[in-house]
Amino acid sequence: MATNWSWLDKIRNRKKWKFFSALAIILLAGALIEAMSLIQYKYTHHLMEDELDYRIESELTLKSVRVRSMLKSNERLVRNYQWPIREQIHHNPENIYKIIRRLVTSNHDVMSSFVAFLPDYYPDRGRLFEPSCYRRGDSTYTQQLAGPSHDYTTREFYQETFYEGYSDWSDPYVDTEASREHVTTYAVPLTDDSGKTVAAFGIDMSTQGIIDTLNTMHNYPSTFFLLLTEDGHLISKPDSSHASQQDVNKVIEMINDSTYKREKSSTGHSQIIKFNSEKNTTGYAYYAFMRGMPHWQVVMVCYDNEVFGKLYQMRRNLLLLLLAGFSLLGFIQYRVLQYLRRLNESNLIKERTRSELLVAQNIQAEMLPHQEIHRPDIDVVGIQETALEVGGDLYDYFIRDEKLYFCIGDVSGKGVPSSLVMAVVHSNFRSFARYESNPANIMRSINEIASEGNETNMFVTLFIGVLDLPTGRLRYCNAGHDAPLIINNGVKPLNVNANLPVGLFDDIKYTQQQEQLTDGTSLFLYTDGLTEANDTQHKLFGLQRIIDTALACDHQGGLTPRSLTDTMLQAVHQFSSGAQQSDDLTMLTLQYRQPQEEQVLHQTLTLDNDVKQVPQLNEFVKSVTGQLNLTSSLSSQMMLAVEEAVVNVMNYAYPIGTRGKVTIDAIATAHSLKFVIIDEGKAFDPTQHGDVDTTLSAEDRPIGGLGIMLVQQLMDSINYEYVNNKNILTLKKDYNKQ
Repeated sequence: MATNWSWLDKIRNRKKWKFFSALAIILLAGALIEAMSLIQYKYTHHLMEDELDYRIESELTLKSVRVRSMLKSNERLVRNYQWPIREQIHHNPENIYKIIRRLVTSNHDVMSSFVAFLPDYYPDRGRLFEPSCYRRGDSTYTQQLAGPSHDYTTREFYQETFYEGYSDWSDPYVDTEASREHVTTYAVPLTDDSGKTVAAFGIDMSTQGIIDTLNTMHNYPSTFFLLLTEDGHLISKPDSSHASQQDVNKVIEMINDSTYKREKSSTGHSQIIKFNSEKNTTGYAYYAFMRGMPHWQVVMVCYDNEVFGKLYQMRRNLLLLLLAGFSLLGFIQYRVLQYLRRLNESNLIKERTRSELLVAQNIQAEMLPHQEIHRPDIDVVGIQETALEVGGDLYDYFIRDEKLYFCIGDVSGKGVPSSLVMAVVHSNFRSFARYESNPANIMRSINEIASEGNETNMFVTLFIGVLDLPTGRLRYCNAGHDAPLIINNGVKPLNVNANLPVGLFDDIKYTQQQEQLTDGTSLFLYTDGLTEANDTQHKLFGLQRIIDTALACDHQGGLTPRSLTDTMLQAVHQFSSGAQQSDDLTMLTLQYRQPQEEQVLHQTLTLDNDVKQVPQLNEFVKSVTGQLNLTSSLSSQMMLAVEEAVVNVMNYAYPIGTRGKVTIDAIATAHSLKFVIIDEGKAFDPTQHGDVDTTLSAEDRPIGGLGIMLVQQLMDSINYEYVNNKNILTLKKDYNKQ
């Protein structure tokens, strides 16, 4: 019996040994697998931390550049208005109100503008004199703000401007006296003829735009941005839906407290502070100073559970697999690790690419017009749908000197390369059309730049038009683009010269064409993404369907650019339903209406090209403004502007020794007064002189330009046309706005 029990004990002991051996092997395998999992987790976590540093550095840089761009844009705005205001200091200080009002009403970010003079500079206006214009709600007010309760000489901008010779953006504050908004102030000195600083001219910019710029396009839902002054005071913060007030206060406290532990990012360009958030999660506050002045701090806050959320989820899944079966863990763990490594690297690359494409998409969208044009004489509507994240189509439009400048184009190819070419062409159109009104000249200038160094042989089909709004005369130039459609009781293509596209050869001679648009005429422009849109059977939408759709819309009556654009878009979407969009689709529609405002006065004066007859001109202008009961100040402005323009015609329109006539038509409506100056001299467009560099001395400054600049400041609009061998210069003033 003893022997039998000994044998059984051996069997039991052997089974226990095998069991525990197998268990030990499984546990060891599990431990090894868990160790491998932990190593992989740490390695991936480290990679994601490094990637997070680079991504946030890029985000901080982008936000800083956008804030800096906003500030620089407004600094240039102040300096552009510096000279016109300086010119009025000794001539007519009342004109300062009009200049700063134009500055405020034409710039959305500017809440107010002011000119703060030295005490007693104008004795008849009191000790303190500060012409100001500010926006409050939907209303704009112009008044003299200085007084016993508002001594601007104690303000920071005034002290810096007068005693240090410069001013920078102030720390933001609430403007309780004018706009009642949260603003930051920037000012520059104004000097008299002797170079002495006599006033500080500046603007108050709303910080709302900065707030909106910082808190858009977040990588993670709970990420938010802060903007602090150099000494740590809060400038802007997100709304409560983005971040808790407790976390915001805690981040500001940590940044301002030097005892808090912080470390540099892997790139060394920013500092990081870790903290425990209100929801008991780990947070990261990245912050860095903006380059240049003002030396503000941009702060980005993100949370551990979002940044590494997918990594944590992966870790939990691996533990569950480990509990489900150790027998397969070795094989499964090996395959999972290989797969997760590739997946992680692929996701990081895709995420980086997607983020960059989204930034490029937003930048490209910002380049297109943001608002439609709806005026009594013109309606303009544009729309674009890209086939990829970024596209190669472009369109643009704006009004300058009573002319509508517009274009539409299509870059060869698709994607990022086409979008880069599109951005260059769009920027060049804006630049050249600012000073040039001949579409052929604009096209030639764009082509010369596009052709230079074009080793990729990319080209652009482009149509440029300039529509004179008072007359309806359309001048245009085509470069290989589809002919626009003219719609007015019928549809027909516009007669265009085909020409070669832009970017092929730098010596192409583009020519200008002309068409007279009648009242109610619409012009429909499009890219080949409309004609070449295909259905599931690969049939094309085609030009005939475009014409038929436009005809149907016209026959229904009440055609507008918006209705035509929406109808055309609905038609092409219905046609191509189920098929993938293969090309960018862009449409631009405009409708012209002849001005019908009733005239209340129309008088004509004809003079010889002799400056001795200028007194007759002044009496004529005085008589016209008197009949309209205009103020003496407004009458003097018009007299000065008309005299400057007419004398310019008398001196330069006809060759020396040649006699000629100058006709002045005064046409008034219930809202405006126009002086139309007509001569039969040589063709000359005075509006093409551009800006004058007033920083040059009188000896170095080129002749010309100052006169027309004065006229532009005194009148609301200037329009030039050369029709039937006649120069026609129109000066317009909306006197009901005064």
